[in-house]
This record gives sequence, structure tokens and C-alpha cells, in this order.
Amino acid sequence: MEQSLPVIPRHAETAETYSRLLVDGVPLIDVRAPVEFAAGAVPGAVNLPLLTDDERHRVGLCYRQQGSDAAHALGRRLLRGQRREEALVAWLDHLEKFPEARLYCARGGSRSAIAAQWIGAATGRLPPRLVGGYKAFRAFLLGQLVPAAIDAVPIVLGGRTGSGKTLLLRRLANTIDLEALANHRGSSFGQFLTVQPSQADFENRLAAALAIHRFHRYATLVVEDEGRHIGKRFLPKELADIFAGGVLIVLEAPLAERINTISAEYVDEAQAVYRSSFGDEAGPVRWLADMEASADRLAKRLGAARLVRVKQLLNRAWQRQRTEGDHHGHRDWIKILLQEYYDPMYDYQIDKKKERVVFRGGVEEVLSYLREREETGETTGRAAPAGLS
Repeated sequence: MEQSLPVIPRHAETAETYSRLLVDGVPLIDVRAPVEFAAGAVPGAVNLPLLTDDERHRVGLCYRQQGSDAAHALGRRLLRGQRREEALVAWLDHLEKFPEARLYCARGGSRSAIAAQWIGAATGRLPPRLVGGYKAFRAFLLGQLVPAAIDAVPIVLGGRTGSGKTLLLRRLANTIDLEALANHRGSSFGQFLTVQPSQADFENRLAAALAIHRFHRYATLVVEDEGRHIGKRFLPKELADIFAGGVLIVLEAPLAERINTISAEYVDEAQAVYRSSFGDEAGPVRWLADMEASADRLAKRLGAARLVRVKQLLNRAWQRQRTEGDHHGHRDWIKILLQEYYDPMYDYQIDKKKERVVFRGGVEEVLSYLREREETGETTGRAAPAGLS
């Protein structure tokens, strides 16, 4: 008979514990069913389930129809033999790579306890569990999305499409990249091959980023000028209002530079991703079809005549690329979209926010300004942290 192992003391996790887990990137094993994990999980966790979706459904149905004892009995029957071995091997393999990993389930109850017991019986060491499971961690994360949790001065980075805002954000430490968290570039052409996270996961990622930012006690919080919606995901209203009230920095770049930036990201880099996903022949063809579909989604705003021009230039550039291996033709349709669609739309929006604009400049000028704002953070009552890169 399997030896009984001591149970981990169940003291409530603290906000500091959750913050430290996020800051240190402690590996987490989510033993919930895949369908639960897909709906929302702790950022960075890996899903190594105790029960499959079907098994979870059967146990839940049994619980509703016959009660707790019958449901537990069914669970024990399902988790015998090969099923147990498969789950255990997956956990042990992951723990071999990440011995500091912690387990969690929905509420820190039976599923993570069973997993810990099995691992302990196999290794002689009980892995740590997150008390309260995902539900408790989710509550902590939601607490990071309220105005009271934002104690840094919000600074919003704006600029015309292709000015390089995302590239600039990557050169700073005190920023949060909303587009990366939402897995979307924020424009009609901004979808990635990989799907966007669920709304709960987007909120969890954003909350984790805010918690890490707050842990480092930055004086300022720099975000890109976004609407409340990023693709199909959206910012909580109160948080969006905070960002919307921040001072606005406008990054400026010449048209030619912006065309090059867009071409590099949406043509060269995007086609490389398509090739790796669909193959050298099928990938670029799939890319072209998706770009045409993106243009079609702008039909009402572009107008019929302009849409035809854009698609004609896109296909002409595509043929030149196929026959000559030259991508430069793509700059023609990109130029039209920037000058005749994105720029007028952005200029209209920025004019409505002009009273919030406190600085304009090129990349290095904006970087210097943002770093200076952070370095003089003692005016907010906190010492400015070192290490901005």
C-alpha cells in the first residue's frame, strides 16, 4: 500500500508571495483540465492536467447527480494504471527541468493534493502547492487592475503608424507592451498566426506586468497610445481611463523611415513566420491571402477605388517578389495606406488630445526625455531605480 505523506501546511498566500513568484518567474504546473487552462491561467504556467476534459466532465456530472463520495470514487477509478503513469511521468519530467516548480489547481484542493502525493511517493519529496489555487491567484491579479494599485505616473507614447513605438518601448524597462500582451499589433493588419489569449488571460498577463512594474517601484509607467480594444481583447475601463489621462509623448519619424519599419515587420518578418508555419512555398501564398483579407476589412473606410489601388499594388509587388526576389515593391501599397488612411486618422485623433502632448521628438530625443522623467522620480516620493537600459 502506498505510504501516506505529510500534508503541506495551508496558510494563505500573501500579495508579496504572488508578486515574488511573478518577478522571479517561478515555474508553475497547472493540473486543471485543458479547457480550464484555456479559459484562464497564471501567466507562465504549463498545463499538465490530472484529468482530461472528458474525465473532468464525467466526474462533475457524477458529482451533480450522485454526490461527492460517488464523484471521488469515479475519479479514483479513472486515475489508475496507465492514466496515472502518464500524468506522473509528465510531472516528473517537468520537475527534473524545473525542480522549484509549484503545483496548483482550481482552488488548491484535491487535484493538486493528489498530484503532490503521487510525486512525493515517487521522489520522497512533496512539491510545493499554491494555496487557494488559480482562484486565489486570479483574485490577486484582478486587484492589480484597479486604480488604487497604480502608483506610478502614466506616460502614453503616441506617434503615427510605423514610427517605431514598439521598438522604442523595448529599450526601456519601465514599460508595459499592451500589444504584446494581447498578441495583436493593434491595427487591421495586426493579427498574428497564433490566436489572441482569452480575455481572462489578457487580464492576467496585464495584471502580472503591472505587479512586476510596481515591485520594481518605477516612478513612471510608459504605455503605447492604444484604444481600449486591442484586437478582440479590451482593457478594463477604469484602467483604460487611467492611461487615457496620462501625459502624451509623440514619437516622430520621416515617412520613408516609417515605410521601411512597416515593410520590415509586416512583409519581411511576417513572411518568415508564415514560411516557418506553412513551408517555403505555401507560407508566402497564405500571407498574401491574409493581407488581402485585411485590406478587405478596411473596404468601407478606404473606399472602393482606394481599395482596388492598394490590392493592385500589393499583387504587383507580390509578383515582383516571386519573379525577382525583390520586396521593395511592397513599399508602394504601404505608402498609400500610411498617407491616405492611417496618417489622416491618427492626425484627427491626436488633435483631440493635443492638450495632453508634453513632448515631441525623434527616437533618441524621446528616449532621453523618458529616461529623465524616470530618473527624477523622487518628485513622486520614491527613489528612482537603477538599471534602465
